[in-house]
Amino acid sequence: MKKTLFNELHKKLAGKMIEFCGWEMPVEYSGIIPEHMAVRTKAGLFDVSHMGEVLVTGKQALAYVQWLTPNDAARLAPGQVQYTALMTPESTFVDDMLVYCIGPEEYFLVVNAANVDKDFAWIAGHTKGFEVKVENQSDAYSQLALQGPLAEKILQPLTNIDLGGMKSFHWAKGQVLGKDCLVSRTGYTGEDGFEIYTMDSDPGIVWTTLIEKGTPLGLLPIGLGARDTLRLESKLMLYGNDISDKTTVLEADLKWIVKLQKGDFLGRPVVEKQLAEGLRRKLVGFELAEPGVARPHYPVYVKGQKVSEVASGTFSPLLRKAIGLVYLPIEATAAGAEFEIEIRTKRTKARVIPTPFYKRADKK
Repeated sequence: MKKTLFNELHKKLAGKMIEFCGWEMPVEYSGIIPEHMAVRTKAGLFDVSHMGEVLVTGKQALAYVQWLTPNDAARLAPGQVQYTALMTPESTFVDDMLVYCIGPEEYFLVVNAANVDKDFAWIAGHTKGFEVKVENQSDAYSQLALQGPLAEKILQPLTNIDLGGMKSFHWAKGQVLGKDCLVSRTGYTGEDGFEIYTMDSDPGIVWTTLIEKGTPLGLLPIGLGARDTLRLESKLMLYGNDISDKTTVLEADLKWIVKLQKGDFLGRPVVEKQLAEGLRRKLVGFELAEPGVARPHYPVYVKGQKVSEVASGTFSPLLRKAIGLVYLPIEATAAGAEFEIEIRTKRTKARVIPTPFYKRADKK
């Protein structure tokens, strides 16, 4: 298994280590519920160094990113970030990702750990006709995510970057504890917070100092378990569960990342066809109307007929109820619509509810 540069520090904190996408990563430290609630109310620190980073440079870097993704990268000024997708010609997902605009001829793509090799092969395989260079820099980067209402208070004394002046989905380069870093106001939790990227070969001091300074304020180290419950409450997609090469961007309820006015892009004809003809199914949120927890892949029934499986499902530590995401036939997707999920051979009632399940009140 691959190990991040923070691996031994996780073990010193008694992190429970598991294999994840070929990496040895902490799934929890003090427990999923306390870690989850620390991020919602105070702060949490995640090692996300397993994520992938791809650099795109060249005179046609923008045109290339525009062709590769459905969102409009032309809207990005240097210092801004955008959520988007890598789409197939069928408008399904190779992955979802973040695009950082470094400059007019330089873009930084952040992709999911499970898909790094596949994504880079896809990205590199679609450069024909564009004057660009693509580099897989994933192995050179370490990445930490500091998330929660107190994230800015904890990080600001340790960096020369003006965090108070940084809006959501913006970034800046500077130093954190003397290490050259790129810091963005982004995250995968639904809370305010920052993601810290560095190519420094010895970034351990960043982790240890954030833990040291943050612990008196309620910060906890966070594992993959709470990362999943946090992102689900905020309806942030997980590749392989909620989106895949079998689901289209419109079916995934991500129409907002599709900008048809920008011009052509991979998958556009299928998007236009689905818009014209209407969807047959769509991803929706649900809650259980009876006791139980619906886990991924549990069978889903509408009017007695199996229609799909649970995409994501968990017990929400904040909302104190079982929630999840599922693809349903379009006629069964209205809020309040009822269906059934098979949990341990028993069909349990569920109902469609609005998403995100949780949304923080204040936004930077």
